[in-house]
Amino acid sequence: MRRLIKFLFLVGILPLVLLTSCKDDDPLVEESEFEILSKYMAQNDLDLPDVLSGWVTAGGGLTVDPTDFSVADYYIIDLRASSDFEAGHIKDAHNTTLTNVLNEAANANGKPILAVCYTGQTAARAVGALRLMGFEAKSLKWGMSAWHSDFDKWTPNATDFSSPNWVTTGEPPAYGNYSEPTVVTNKATGEEILAARVQYALTKSGWAVNKTDVLGTPSNYFVINKWPVESWNEYGHINGANRIDEDLVLEGLKYVDPSKPALVYCYTGQTSSITAMWMEALGYDARSLKFGVNGINHTGLLAGTAGSAPKKSWKGPGSGSILNLGYYDSSGTLHSPEN
Repeated sequence: MRRLIKFLFLVGILPLVLLTSCKDDDPLVEESEFEILSKYMAQNDLDLPDVLSGWVTAGGGLTVDPTDFSVADYYIIDLRASSDFEAGHIKDAHNTTLTNVLNEAANANGKPILAVCYTGQTAARAVGALRLMGFEAKSLKWGMSAWHSDFDKWTPNATDFSSPNWVTTGEPPAYGNYSEPTVVTNKATGEEILAARVQYALTKSGWAVNKTDVLGTPSNYFVINKWPVESWNEYGHINGANRIDEDLVLEGLKYVDPSKPALVYCYTGQTSSITAMWMEALGYDARSLKFGVNGINHTGLLAGTAGSAPKKSWKGPGSGSILNLGYYDSSGTLHSPEN
């Protein structure tokens, strides 16, 4: 009997021993760079809502000296071409390129940064990079176009544009479920991977796409409408677009197809620019629609009610798009506001 009990005990325990042994032999599954990066960003308050919190200011939100039109509270980085900067800029601004913006930001010595450009779109991309790298930074809404009419690049681009691929009917499609993007930097930590991806994004060209390209063949892109559903219903949308707004966060990236360029659009092209920067850092080929829907349905936005659209429309009431402030040329001459 004792032999039988011993035999049964051995028969019962042997599979457990073998199972444990097999588990010990199983290879460890390494985390992908995307997983390491996304965890790092989640742990360091770099999800998209964090990056977007207070990222843009209209000129009315700045303390501008009424005599010399300086903005003493900020270290101003101007991202326009040097020739345009020399023709006119905000007092004490520093001219650099998007590629070099992180190096220039280091000279701020901890002072908050205000990024400016022609229309607010390149500055938005720069602010995305700066915030991901730990700088306190904001973008000037509408760019230098709002500062003084001499720099206006917005008016000729705020238009109505007819296209069969701008549609006004149809519900947003259901979310898909996709694999993660491939991130290869050969870096080990989330901090290192993020720094490499941000620097790559700052050197990337072609991130801002014309409406004719998008509306000509929207199927070339995974189009993301970053709007509340009320705006989708009132103003229309790009044919085939996916409305991903509230869920465009780290946990919601599974709804974005990484096999196509992701084309983000919004009202002005400014929020989509900073959003595309954030997505690019995470491994997506992300792009922004130039001038947003201001370049497609400007009249509709000006007259609209959903999404506070007039405030997001060039020359719309409450938009802060006409500041009429003084500026300086390369000789130091002050150009006064228009009378």
